[in-house]
Amino acid sequence: MAGRAAPAPTPGALLCALLWAAAAAAGGGPGDNPAPGAFGRVYRGAVNISAERVYAFAYRSEPGQVDAVRVYVNSSSENLQYPVLFVVRQQKGVLSWQVPLIFRGLYQRTYNYQEVSRTLCPSEPTPETRPSNQIIFVDVASMAPFNIAYELLVTRLENFQLETNKAFNFTASPSQPQYFLYKFPQDVDSVIINVVSDAPYPCSVVSVQDIVCPVYDLDHNVEFNGVYQSMTKQAAITVQRKDFPGEQFFVVFVIKPEDYACGGSVPSSIHGNVNRTWNLQRTKNLQVTIVPSIKKSVYVQAMFFSFLGFLSFYLGSVIVAFVHYISTDMKLTVLPGSVSVAGSGMMTSSHPISASTPEGSSYGAIDESSSSGRHQLSSPERRPPAGSDTDSSVEEESDFDTMPEIESDKNIIRTKVFLYLSDLSRKDRRIVSKKYKIYFWNIITIAVFYALPVIQLVITYQTVVNVTGNQDICYYNFLCAHPLGVLSAFNNILSNVGHMMLGFLFLLIVLRRDILHRRAMEMKDIYTLDYGIPKHFGLFYAMGIALMMEGVLSACYHVCPNYSNFQFDTSFMYMIAGLCMLKLYQTRHPDINASAYSAYASFAVVISLAVLGVVFGKNDMWFWVVFSMIHVLASLALSTQIYYMGRFKIGECYLGIFRRAVMVLYTDCIQQCSRPMYMDRMVLLIVGNLVNWSFAIFGLVYRPRDFASYILGIFICNLLLYLAFYIIMKLRSSERLLPIPMFCIVATAVVWAAALYFFFQTLSSWEETPAESREKNRPCILLGFFDDHDVWHFLSAAALFFSFLVLLTLDDDLDTVRRDKIPVF
Repeated sequence: MAGRAAPAPTPGALLCALLWAAAAAAGGGPGDNPAPGAFGRVYRGAVNISAERVYAFAYRSEPGQVDAVRVYVNSSSENLQYPVLFVVRQQKGVLSWQVPLIFRGLYQRTYNYQEVSRTLCPSEPTPETRPSNQIIFVDVASMAPFNIAYELLVTRLENFQLETNKAFNFTASPSQPQYFLYKFPQDVDSVIINVVSDAPYPCSVVSVQDIVCPVYDLDHNVEFNGVYQSMTKQAAITVQRKDFPGEQFFVVFVIKPEDYACGGSVPSSIHGNVNRTWNLQRTKNLQVTIVPSIKKSVYVQAMFFSFLGFLSFYLGSVIVAFVHYISTDMKLTVLPGSVSVAGSGMMTSSHPISASTPEGSSYGAIDESSSSGRHQLSSPERRPPAGSDTDSSVEEESDFDTMPEIESDKNIIRTKVFLYLSDLSRKDRRIVSKKYKIYFWNIITIAVFYALPVIQLVITYQTVVNVTGNQDICYYNFLCAHPLGVLSAFNNILSNVGHMMLGFLFLLIVLRRDILHRRAMEMKDIYTLDYGIPKHFGLFYAMGIALMMEGVLSACYHVCPNYSNFQFDTSFMYMIAGLCMLKLYQTRHPDINASAYSAYASFAVVISLAVLGVVFGKNDMWFWVVFSMIHVLASLALSTQIYYMGRFKIGECYLGIFRRAVMVLYTDCIQQCSRPMYMDRMVLLIVGNLVNWSFAIFGLVYRPRDFASYILGIFICNLLLYLAFYIIMKLRSSERLLPIPMFCIVATAVVWAAALYFFFQTLSSWEETPAESREKNRPCILLGFFDDHDVWHFLSAAALFFSFLVLLTLDDDLDTVRRDKIPVF
């Protein structure tokens, strides 16, 4: 009822007058009596092609207040040819939908709902100091030639604005989405939106959208704007103030008509030929809590913690080097005729090589004639000074074995039952050293060519995430994903700094040993220093580069972790494990270790298999059959090479190796039942083959989806097996462990145990859907910045560093032992 005119009409009277005038101007069809609508009142009516209804709702908006209105509609009609159309007109926008409301799913399935409720885009707060009047028109129409009944209810929302640190509970369904407003407090620059639900299904979507009309709150359009995640039981989105100029945003909740996107199955009621479902009950109870995220000072603290923590390793290394220098200097003062050899031991300069043959040793001993022959071969007239590394073509790596066949037949030497290091270190030291330096230069080339495309690809991934807002692309721990710049999870990237810093530190340690060794060679003729393990540092340099690249590529993977790029995180792990095994084997087999070219070619084959496993390894049985056969045959071929000390060339005859192995097995073990000629090697290879065959059978039976981790497990188990065998044989040979390698072994075991504990705290899994993966998300555990996986990064970097030091220092006790007394195993 319009108020009477007055010289100074009151706001209420003016509002009513405007409402009556608007209703009259927007009157419906014949017989309609336009009247203002009332909030909270249910309106029932019927419409057809010649009769439509218009309702006008007016309300007063207070200064600085955001008012939200929700419209509930219902129609009993199931006639999809003539739906009821609802059009809501506001001051700055129009919103329309039909009833029955139709959602489309997989395979042309449709889901129809006769009850719909929508929240209207709220009016923006005006800078006016006085209340403002708002009017909403609701048009109800249909093209049906007959009457269709409907119900209409319009209400004002009381709890439309979310508050910080205060949980809010509500329900939503596919036809009744919800969204709410949040404003940043003055002292908060970033917040985390936590959404939880007791039930995983129905599948839902959480979206963050700017204050712009219209709000996209239906299944088919929620992905058009803002940032969004699919959700089962848990979702978390970090929102920064700088991304919203108005310092406020909408949090939208949409329930999907099907659970397929969240990993669920299609509802059983629509299997078969039934492709249409009515009013499927898919109501979900949700709770949303918005909490402040960390402040900028926490970023600074985390960076200081990361860098200072690993700089302490540098300090510890300097202290150890200083103590070693002092102790060595004191020994040199006592024994002025002694020379330090790049390890922790020392030796005197008066040891003649001729007085070498241990009494009573029938196998592996080098007699006077062979020693003199070797002296003749290594005479200074034919070879440059000890410290020089010339670039003569004679010294370059070639396909020819540089050990002379006339003076010493290597096939005779290597078939002895008891071998000593002098038997397998007869080649020119400079040529062998250059051979192993190729490992270093090749891995640098590989790293550059491998890393650049990886960096470009992950930048593209991150750009796609930022542009589309689709947070289902990357599998973060969203409860502890702290953005910085364009990066969505900076903490996962920062935690990889340990690999790079400790890898560089290991390079410095190796460089120091290399320099000390060169100085020792310059101080004394190298040919009289036939003591200890031959010092070849090329593999150690390659291991340091591999550790640094593991940090780089792990950081690249964590820019956007997902199923497609996981091999980036594991490629150099394969190389680290392979290089460690090669270094361990090279220690007592320097003349017969694999060349850099064949080693890296083998790594290339492994990485190629890993890529094929990512593509075909999920469901294709044929792939697992082929891979298991390759795995078993490769294990047998490598075992044969190791057992016969490389006397059979794989390139000459593949079948010859296996034929000879079968003949030896038949002759020694079946026909004569004799003891194997090389018992220790035989035990190692039998255990190793059993382990590898077990892996092959496991993969063939269970076909794990994470094929990259499966291959990595094979490498790690073989490395641990070989390392354990090496240490056991070392102790069995009455060799000892010095304090530094003993400390490194203990530290390696302790740190690896702690690291693996955090590794198995699964925080996400790209083997599942993004929504299911988020159920595993957990809050930060360190400094409020790092999660369990970040701690794994820290500890695994330290564990790898200590593991490398074990290999570097394990045989320091042999620096004063003649090589013809060091057994080979």
